Amino acid sequence: MKFAVICADKAGALQIRLDNRSEHLAYIEATGVVEQAGPFLDEADDMCGSLVILEVSDMAAAQAWADNDPYAKAGLFENVSVQPWKRVIG
Repeated sequence: MKFAVICADKAGALQIRLDNRSEHLAYIEATGVVEQAGPFLDEADDMCGSLVILEVSDMAAAQAWADNDPYAKAGLFENVSVQPWKRVIG
C-alpha cells in the first residue's frame, strides 16, 4: 500500500536539515520502501519540507518509517502528515 509522508520544516531550521541530510538519505536507501521523495522549496529555493511516497504494508509501518526518519529524530519538522495515497498518473 502506498502512503504519502508530507512534512513541513520548522521556521529557520534549514541548518538542521543540512546537518542531517546524509543520515536521512542513508535511511531512505537502507529501508528500501521509498518510491519517490524530494524536498519542498521556499521562495528562495531553499528546502523547507519533504514529500516522501512509501510502499509499505499498512499505516502503522508508514508511521513507524516517518517516526524513525533522522530528520524527524533531529526535530526538523513543524508537522508531519501520513496519508494513504493512490497513484493514478505516472
